[in-house]
Amino acid sequence: MREETIDTLVIGGGQAGLTMSHRLKQRGIAHLVLERRRIAERWRSERWDGLMFQFPNWSVRLPEFAFPHRDPDGFSTTASIIAFIEAYAAFVAPPIRCGVEVTALRRDATGFVAEFAGGSIAARNVVVATGPYQRPLRPELLDEHPGLFQVHASSYKNPAQLPDGAVLVVGAGASGAQITDELLRAGRHAFLSVGRHNRLPRRYRGRDLFWWLAEMGVDETPVEQRGPSRLLPVISGAHGGHTIDFRRFAADGVTLLGRITTARDGVLEIAPDLTTNIANGDAYYATFLGIVDDFVAARGLDHPDDPLARIRLPDPPCLSAPLRTVDLRDERISSVIWATGYGLDLNWIDIPLLDAGGSPRHRHGVSDVPGLYFLGLQWLSKMKSSFLSGVGDDAAALADHIAARR
Repeated sequence: MREETIDTLVIGGGQAGLTMSHRLKQRGIAHLVLERRRIAERWRSERWDGLMFQFPNWSVRLPEFAFPHRDPDGFSTTASIIAFIEAYAAFVAPPIRCGVEVTALRRDATGFVAEFAGGSIAARNVVVATGPYQRPLRPELLDEHPGLFQVHASSYKNPAQLPDGAVLVVGAGASGAQITDELLRAGRHAFLSVGRHNRLPRRYRGRDLFWWLAEMGVDETPVEQRGPSRLLPVISGAHGGHTIDFRRFAADGVTLLGRITTARDGVLEIAPDLTTNIANGDAYYATFLGIVDDFVAARGLDHPDDPLARIRLPDPPCLSAPLRTVDLRDERISSVIWATGYGLDLNWIDIPLLDAGGSPRHRHGVSDVPGLYFLGLQWLSKMKSSFLSGVGDDAAALADHIAARR
C-alpha cells in the first residue's frame, strides 16, 4: 500500500474544504484536499430539480470571491450555486484529488493516517470538512408496506418521479415545506406531517430575513449562547422567496397532519400534536417580528411597519379537527417523501472523539485530539458557521491554529 506524507490533509471538497484550502494557501501551509466524488458533490446529486437556494443573492459569497448575480434580492437555482462553487475552486486552485474516498482515519506516532482504496496518506494535521448533511435520516415506520413508493428528500427529483396518487410528505422543515409547495403547484394532492418547527418570515418591513439577522448581529451569536432548540428555520427561496404559512397550504388543498407515530396494515396513527406544533411555530414567528420591531424603534430606523406580516388565516378543518388516523389506501396515497433531515456519519474516524450522539467533541472546530479539526458543521463557532458567507471566518481561525502548531 502506497503511503504519502503531507503537513495538512483536508477531507471534503465542498465549499468548506475549498475555503480551508484557500486559507491554508494564504499562510503557506502545504496541504492536500481529498474529495470522495466531485467538487460540491452533494449539491449535484442530493438536491431536487426545483430547489431554490434559501439565501438571497446579495448574501452569497466566499472569501475574496463574490457571487455573480443580476438580482440582489433574488434566489438562485442549484445549478447557479454549483457553478459558483466551481468558479471558486478555479480561483483557489486547490491541490485536490477527486474520486478518493477516505475509508478510515487513525492516529500514529507522528500524527494521522488516512486510508483509502489503493493507498494512504500520513498527515500532521487533518481537517474534516465533509459538511453537516452526511447521512439521510429515514424512519422505519413504513418499511413493511410493499408497493408504496418511498424516497428521502435527498433523492427526490421532481413530481414526475412519483407514481399517480396522493403524496405524503413527512417533515415540515425548509425542504419538506418547499417540496410540498412544488407538489401543490404540480396539481398533486399532498398530506404534510408537521412536527416541531421554527417558522420565520421571508421578508419583514422591506428587508429579507438574513438582512435582519446580519443587521442585528444575530448571525454572529456564539455557539456558547445558542438556545436549546436545534431546529433550522422554515423558509423558502422558491418563486421569488415567500414566507411559509401552513394555513395557506391547507387553504390551497394540503391536508396537515401531526407527527406519525405508528403504521399498521396501511393505517397511520397520528399524534395529537398538530395544533400545538402550529401554535409554537406561530409564536416563534411572532417573537421574531417583535424583536425586529424593538430593534427598529431603538435605532430609529426608517423601515415602515408591515401589518400584512401579522395577518393570520382562519384555522382550516384539518387544524381545528386534526386527523388521528390516515388510511393510505382510502386516501390513495401512493408515495412518501421523507423530509426528515440528516445526521453525521463519522464512524470512519477510528479515534475516540465522538460523543454518544455521534458528534465530534470540539471547541470552535478544534477537537480534543491535537491536530484534528472540523469545519462546516452547523454552529461550529457561531450561528453562521455553516452559511456560505460564514465558513471563511472559521477556516481562517483553524488555519491560524494549524500555523501556530508549526
